[in-house]
Amino acid sequence: MELESLSRHRLKKTLEVLASKEGRGTELISLYIPPDRQIHEVMANLREEHGTASNIKSRTTRKNVQDAIERVMQRLKLFKQPPPTGLVIFCGAIPQNGLGSERMEIYVLVPPKPINVYFYRCDSTLHVEPLMELFREKETYGIIIIDINEATLATLQGRRMEVIKELTSGIPGKHRAGGQSARRFERIREAAVNDYFKRVGGHANEIFSQITDLKGIIIGGPGPTKYDFEKGEYLNYMLKGKVIATLDTSYVGRTGLKEIVEKSGEILKGVRYAEEKKIVQRFLYEIGHDTGMATYGEGEVRRNLREGLVDTLLLTERLNLTYFKFNCKNCGYSEDRILDHSEAAKIEGDTLQMQCPKCLNSTFTFEEKRDLQDMLIDEAERSGINVEIVSTETEEGVMLKESFGGIAAILRYRKTGQQNQA
Repeated sequence: MELESLSRHRLKKTLEVLASKEGRGTELISLYIPPDRQIHEVMANLREEHGTASNIKSRTTRKNVQDAIERVMQRLKLFKQPPPTGLVIFCGAIPQNGLGSERMEIYVLVPPKPINVYFYRCDSTLHVEPLMELFREKETYGIIIIDINEATLATLQGRRMEVIKELTSGIPGKHRAGGQSARRFERIREAAVNDYFKRVGGHANEIFSQITDLKGIIIGGPGPTKYDFEKGEYLNYMLKGKVIATLDTSYVGRTGLKEIVEKSGEILKGVRYAEEKKIVQRFLYEIGHDTGMATYGEGEVRRNLREGLVDTLLLTERLNLTYFKFNCKNCGYSEDRILDHSEAAKIEGDTLQMQCPKCLNSTFTFEEKRDLQDMLIDEAERSGINVEIVSTETEEGVMLKESFGGIAAILRYRKTGQQNQA
């Protein structure tokens, strides 16, 4: 789970960077090679494209396109066949600082999942969309929480829980109105229950039948109502065959939905939403019970990383913090600072050196700068430590970022005298 989380995070960051690159004209090449495509076939296609590019009127564009194709062909010579998941190559002349500052860049990526399309495009941007599609969570579960008074229909897709429909039953209570016979009142109530179940089933059929990659349906709720609904013919036969669990919950509505996620860990084992909740809840438990088995904050986490105490490093997906090491050229004083990206941009854009806090000379400048998230990941990997990249699409993920700064760790064992510091 940890390796998948980290590899997905790294690829996503790379694709976001590639998506931001722009060429002067239609000079940037995007090439997608599925695993069953022969390399010699791709080389033949590229030679054709190289010949076609000779007809480009602009001398600069013609040269850049042909140079990019040649670079791609050189890189392809290193492969006898595509990797099992395929191969993606981006190449082109990227302006570095205005017109005339173009530099040829090439990126070779092995996708985490197989790609099934052969794609060549020469454009002003790099086409990362087919790879970004791999990040769309395709396994979707339908959830129905129901009791005799209300029902909630929702979907769980990866990390995202979405409430689609909430209904009330309108069913009269078990105490009959004055003057009505018990049998007549019961018939009225049974008809109302049947009508309610039909409405819930109708909405479920409409909502879940439109999900082409629906993996399963979970039905939950307090009391026997959920079983009565499941046994009846209220879901169409295709959806009824997708019911994978019927679970007891203490509540209905949105609180009941949370219970479903917590109680169906094995069923939703592959769903990232449940996995993230579990790992962050473990951290929150250790912190809340003051066990000494968890810590948070950049300084404390880095210290525990260096001392080999960390079992799992937890980082918010978009940390947006930069590490700077400042040094005074006059007196040698140095210090580390963690700044958000907006503050970091101001410091990088300021060509004047700052005043040294020690000797007060204007000889204080930064000598090292790194993305803090990348730096922490590198430190963890050098020690073989698990890394979890946590989104802010769950309540636990939001809490990790807002209450603990997005940097936390679960420890291998308690260190004597250790204290958590933000």
